[in-house]
Amino acid sequence: MVEPVTVYELVKANSTLKVIEGENFLKQKVISVSDISRPGLELTGYFDFYPKERIQLLGRTEISYSKNLSHEDREKVFERMATPETPCFVISRDLPVPEELISACNAAKIPVLQSKLATTRLSSLLTDYLDEKLAPRKSMHGVLVEIYGMGVMIIGNSGVGKSETALDLIKRGHRLIADDRVDVFQKDEKTVVGEAPKILKHLMEIRGIGIIDVMNLFGAGSVRDNSEIQLIIKLENWNPESNYERLGLNEDKKELVGVSIPQITIPVKVGRNLAIIIEVAAMNFRAKRMGYDASKKFKQNLAELISDNSKEAKDKK
Repeated sequence: MVEPVTVYELVKANSTLKVIEGENFLKQKVISVSDISRPGLELTGYFDFYPKERIQLLGRTEISYSKNLSHEDREKVFERMATPETPCFVISRDLPVPEELISACNAAKIPVLQSKLATTRLSSLLTDYLDEKLAPRKSMHGVLVEIYGMGVMIIGNSGVGKSETALDLIKRGHRLIADDRVDVFQKDEKTVVGEAPKILKHLMEIRGIGIIDVMNLFGAGSVRDNSEIQLIIKLENWNPESNYERLGLNEDKKELVGVSIPQITIPVKVGRNLAIIIEVAAMNFRAKRMGYDASKKFKQNLAELISDNSKEAKDKK
C-alpha cells in the first residue's frame, strides 16, 4: 500500500512553492495521485469529468480567463472546484490569486500555493516528485552501494558477506545507499531506484560489532539517499560443481519491479577480495555500456590466432 503525500511534504520538498493561504491545512490535505489538473473547462462551468482528487494548477491562461468572468461567476466556479477531496490549488508565474478562490479555499480548508515558475515547468516538477513518492515500493534483502557513480545492488544468502564487502567498498571511497533492506521502485519504464527505509538510513549491521553509523564514521561523502540500480551482483558460496562464467560472453538478468537489470554472479571463496572484484565488475560493466567489451576482444584475438595457425599449417603442406 502506497502512503499518500501531504501537501506539507510537497511544499517542504519544493522550495519554489510558497503558501499564500491555508497554512494550517497543509498537513491535513493529502495527495494520492501524481497527475496534475489544469482546470480550463471547469472555469467555463463544465464539471462532468472534474478530477477533484488532483492538484489544481492555474497558469496564465486560467487566471486570464477568470478575470473576464463576473464576480458572481467566479464565486460559483471556485466554490464547485474547492471540494473536500481537492488537495490544493497552485498558481504559477507569481500570478495574482483571485479573491474568490481564496474565499472558496478557506471555506473548504484547502491550501493555496504559488510559484514563480512557468506553468509547464512547474507541472513537470510536481509530477516528477509525486511519481517518485507515490510509486509502489518493494522491500528487498540486499545492500545497495554507489560505485564510480553507478548503483550496484549486492544480493545473496544471509551470512555470505554482503555488508562486510560493502564496508570494504565504503573504505575504498564508494558510497552506501542502503544496507540489509532496500526499498526499490520503478521511476520509469527503464529505471529502477533504490533507497533505504527511514529506520535504516545511513546505518549498517556488521556481525560481531553491531549497528554502525556510516555517515558519522566515514563522513557525509560516504552515503547517498538513493540511486538508480544499474547492476546486480549476486554473491554465493563457492561450489566446485557450478559452472561459473569465465569469459563474460553471457549476461544474466533479474527483474526488479517490472524492469530487467543485468546480474553477475560472483562465487565467494576464502582468499578472494570481493570488494576489488565487485569494483572491477562495475568498471567492466560500464566499459561494456560505453562500447568496449573485453570478451569480444578475446573472441577477435582467438579468431585471428586460429586464422594464423591455419595459414601456417597450409604453408607447411
